[in-house]
Amino acid sequence: MNMKDDRQEMRAVAFRGLHAREGIFVVPNPWDAGSAKMLASLGFEALATTSAGLAFSLGKPDGQGLLTRQETIKNVGDIAEAVSLPVSADLENGYGDDPQACAETILLAAKAGAVGGSIEDATGRDSDPIYGFDLSVQRIKAAVKAARSLPFPFTLTARAENLIHGRIDFDDTVKRLVAYAEAGADVLFAPGLTTRQEIEAVVKAVAPRPVNVVMGLNNANFSLDELQALGVKRVSVGSSLARTAYSGFIYGSEEILKTGTFGFAKGTRTYAQINAMLAGTR
Repeated sequence: MNMKDDRQEMRAVAFRGLHAREGIFVVPNPWDAGSAKMLASLGFEALATTSAGLAFSLGKPDGQGLLTRQETIKNVGDIAEAVSLPVSADLENGYGDDPQACAETILLAAKAGAVGGSIEDATGRDSDPIYGFDLSVQRIKAAVKAARSLPFPFTLTARAENLIHGRIDFDDTVKRLVAYAEAGADVLFAPGLTTRQEIEAVVKAVAPRPVNVVMGLNNANFSLDELQALGVKRVSVGSSLARTAYSGFIYGSEEILKTGTFGFAKGTRTYAQINAMLAGTR
């Protein structure tokens, strides 16, 4: 094993350790190398990429199948190279319907430097947004097999996407998460949970496997203490940091156009401060 392999194994072990230790942790979602380095400089312990944030940065809408696997893997590599933290990759639906596509995508993400990654059961097609149950389970099994073939502990997250694709079927969502856990997924994740009862039910259904909950996606606004009390292990923020950054950009631009003033720049981090955050060594 060479030096790069050693570093990746250390990151993988560290990431797995965050899921095994007591308490909750946050894995924020950078969309490029710069935002990743900023988050690392602030003291976060691990990062996860965001497909939506990446799509926005490339001038593409999210969720329409326009982001390519090549673009995603390059982004994973850029972020993993920029920081010394563990990086988990948002790998959407594995960039293909077939289970083998999921397996290939896991291996490509690992080769790019990721030590974890997620596979979702959304098809990317509005007419038929969620894969059938049996195929969804087969896809996770293929991803698990690929992850276990790696020379380090790759942390695989399985996502059940019903609730954010107009299929408000909580029972089916839990059924899928349980099946994904039984198929070998290391972490379970159903974006769109909005109540304490839903979160607690998911945590209990897949125990002892850890559960990821996303904040900043909808009206659910629980504190870390509240989520920990419900049994949540990991919290991500999806595209919310990217949207926050782009919102500031849009508001500032609108101020210039509408009023001819530049008040948007007040209170922002200085040039020197941001430079200093990016100058830190890996």
